[in-house]
Amino acid sequence: MNHPILFTPMQVGNLELVNRIVIAPMQQYSAEDGQMTDWHLMHLGQLASSGAAALTIEGAAVNPEGRTTYGDSGLYSDDTEASMARVLLGVRRWSDIPIGIQLNHSGRKGSRQKPWEGGAQIPPGQPNGWKTYAPSPIAFTAADKPPVALDRDGLAAVRNAFVDAARRASRLGLDFIQILGGHGYLLHQFLSPLSNRRDDEYGGALENRMRFPLEVFEAVRDAFAHERPVTMRVSATDWMEGGWSIEETLTFVKALQARGCAAINVSSGGLSPSQQIPIGPGYQLPLARAVKQATTLPVVAVGLITEFEQAESILRSGDADFIALARAMLYDPRWPWHAAAHFGTQIRAPKQYLRSQPSGLRNLFY
Repeated sequence: MNHPILFTPMQVGNLELVNRIVIAPMQQYSAEDGQMTDWHLMHLGQLASSGAAALTIEGAAVNPEGRTTYGDSGLYSDDTEASMARVLLGVRRWSDIPIGIQLNHSGRKGSRQKPWEGGAQIPPGQPNGWKTYAPSPIAFTAADKPPVALDRDGLAAVRNAFVDAARRASRLGLDFIQILGGHGYLLHQFLSPLSNRRDDEYGGALENRMRFPLEVFEAVRDAFAHERPVTMRVSATDWMEGGWSIEETLTFVKALQARGCAAINVSSGGLSPSQQIPIGPGYQLPLARAVKQATTLPVVAVGLITEFEQAESILRSGDADFIALARAMLYDPRWPWHAAAHFGTQIRAPKQYLRSQPSGLRNLFY
């Protein structure tokens, strides 16, 4: 076959990426008071030598109440910034992979147990629990305590928290920012009519529901180093009747592009436990395809993409420009190496690992 698209370079804004494999942000629930730990150094360190084109740090909360669990990382204080700087120093000593960060506020999905503890909401006043905030006082599950609706001062405080986190990311020398506008977290809660029942200028019509997420994007774009890209991850549908739709997503994406967004990562769901998702290999590809056809921005496909030929066919079909891997990278942190071997092409590897090359693949590493 021709040279695989999976291993051709492409730019996102001013950032040159050596191939089309990017590592998606994956929560590790292993921070302490928002501060990254040795687990993050080990986790990110192994992924930094994977041969992927870019590595995204897990969703970092922009304030303490923006964490989903008490084990989430944050970027909202000098201590959280210092802990992240320590991890980055260790990773960058041995790898020059571009590293970015996902910034997030969990909204009504916050104050929860870690997944392996059950994931239930921890009520305010209980150890590791806090009051949650959202566009409207609508709980995520029937068992949850309803969030407090953000007033005008609360909106300004959240927007300013995103700005502060973006400035910290800039100081840390991070190569890009991905804002999390999906998966049922705060910005997605503003977008969806199922979670946004406001009657002010931030609720109701689509233009109003998009207003706060767009304000946050503009503020982050202005605060982050101007030569480095800011991207957005969206949930392209709620998978629920009357919820956020692919048609609304396309309008939102066009508004983001007009404001300088550098790429769109297309995911879906997360707003409600009642969602009906047709889970299967590449189940989100039709959504990525629709976004790709409606914009000139680079589009990142994600979601149960695990096979080498599957990833290559997505790129060859024009449905997306990049493949984001998450669970597949946890299972096989050398997925890009193995993909390169499968397609008979070369990939960069640390010199310390060169002798791992199978005897029949003498031209695999460079």
